[in-house]
Amino acid sequence: MGVVLILLGPPGAGKGTQARMLEEDFGLIQLSTGDMLRAAVASGSEAGRQAKSVMAAGGLVSDEIVLAILQDRMAEPDVKRGIILDGFPRTEGQAAALDRLLATKGQRVTAAISLEVDDEAMVGRVSGRYTCACGEGYHDEFKRPAVLGVCDKCGGTDFKRRADDNAETVRERLKAYHAQTAPLIAYYEGKEVLERVDAMGDIAAIRDDLGAIVSGVSA
Repeated sequence: MGVVLILLGPPGAGKGTQARMLEEDFGLIQLSTGDMLRAAVASGSEAGRQAKSVMAAGGLVSDEIVLAILQDRMAEPDVKRGIILDGFPRTEGQAAALDRLLATKGQRVTAAISLEVDDEAMVGRVSGRYTCACGEGYHDEFKRPAVLGVCDKCGGTDFKRRADDNAETVRERLKAYHAQTAPLIAYYEGKEVLERVDAMGDIAAIRDDLGAIVSGVSA
């Protein structure tokens, strides 16, 4: 497997958008914890069965199960150019466990990229976003469909907003993110793999900055 990237950033920083662009530009595979859990449960793997029983009981899936699912996923052939981890690790303990897992394969985290944002600007950015049923994302201010109410990608008209995408909730999520992620940023800074990107610019500029980082660590 090639590079192992971790994208750090609060809700609305553009992690999902930029991860999709890194997939296109470098042939990397974005691994979202939620998607991996659902796929593992559907596949009936050992780790998937464990996750299913925990979730059925209303519990939180343990780090050990998440790591087992990640290990299975990293063994699949489509990730040979590298992966982008989305949603994991969230804590310093998870980061250390991920390091141990990668070390068993002679690998390490190539870069942890922190998408740096201004909190108040994030409140406006997140509270204005909405999504088409096909998954394409839009924003009241920054990314409107060419024809109002009609998706550019699929032509559909079924748009939804997340109930928690309101200013008060976003501020709470940002506060929680900073409390939770500050130790992670220090952790990866200590490992000398932390990269910081100004995520307040336009999408194309951020894409270029990320591309330069990935090109540098892939060389």
